[in-house]
Amino acid sequence: MSRAITLPLIVGVLVVSNLLADEALTISEVKPDVTGILVHEVQSPYQAGTTLIRVLQPDTLLNGKKYPVIYVLPVEARTESRYGDGLSEVKKLDLHNKFGAVFVAPTFSHLPWYANHPTNQLIRQESYFIKIVVPFIDQHYPVRGEAGGRLLLGFSKSGWGAWSLLLRHPDLFGKAIAWDAPLMMDKPGMYGSGEIFGTVDNFEHYRVSKLLEENAKKFSNENEKRLVLIGYGNFRAEHVQAHAFMDERKIAHEYRDGPERKHDWHSGWVNEAVEVLLGQ
Repeated sequence: MSRAITLPLIVGVLVVSNLLADEALTISEVKPDVTGILVHEVQSPYQAGTTLIRVLQPDTLLNGKKYPVIYVLPVEARTESRYGDGLSEVKKLDLHNKFGAVFVAPTFSHLPWYANHPTNQLIRQESYFIKIVVPFIDQHYPVRGEAGGRLLLGFSKSGWGAWSLLLRHPDLFGKAIAWDAPLMMDKPGMYGSGEIFGTVDNFEHYRVSKLLEENAKKFSNENEKRLVLIGYGNFRAEHVQAHAFMDERKIAHEYRDGPERKHDWHSGWVNEAVEVLLGQ
């Protein structure tokens, strides 16, 4: 039987006290799955039922070394895999050893758009990620516990989520890469987003184009291209539009128009994305 870990919610050196005494949080001791990926089961007040934190770290860890952590953000609820499995792709390509990084993939009880629902307390995806997943990894794995060491990788809705999280929390994350994402979506409802954002007003807090507008000056340093946009499958028009939008506002970013690939974790773009994130 696994032993529950009670997690103090710490981001950097700040204690976050959003959890009430009766809002129980437990994270299980690690259990490797059949492929060797490390798995923790999570019970939290921010998600319905049990969610998972899945971790893939280098096979050989150097004593005292802190590794960059790349959050591989899912596009589907729970462990659904219609579009493949991002962490399995990382493992298949041996990227954790090739690049010397820790990769983490959380699961979510509802379709992940990386937002907090305005009224449903069990759809607080942003809070779950930044107040539970990230602090847990910082405390229990040998990762760099500063923004420059925390990197976000996603495609489609999780590419949106990667950019939204970085733009809303620029002091928590260092860089975000999106592949084939609907970044210029201007209202909730498409791609299952309506249930997660809840209202138009709430969606506006997460709308990527609005966040880019508001943060243009903060992301204008050409020597720090923290936003990266590479390749496409279904959303090339959105990428072209987002690139032009950022150019007009002098937002520093890296942009690669292609190649075109299947809208899937396993179509060949993940290795390139990791290379770009780590500057290699």
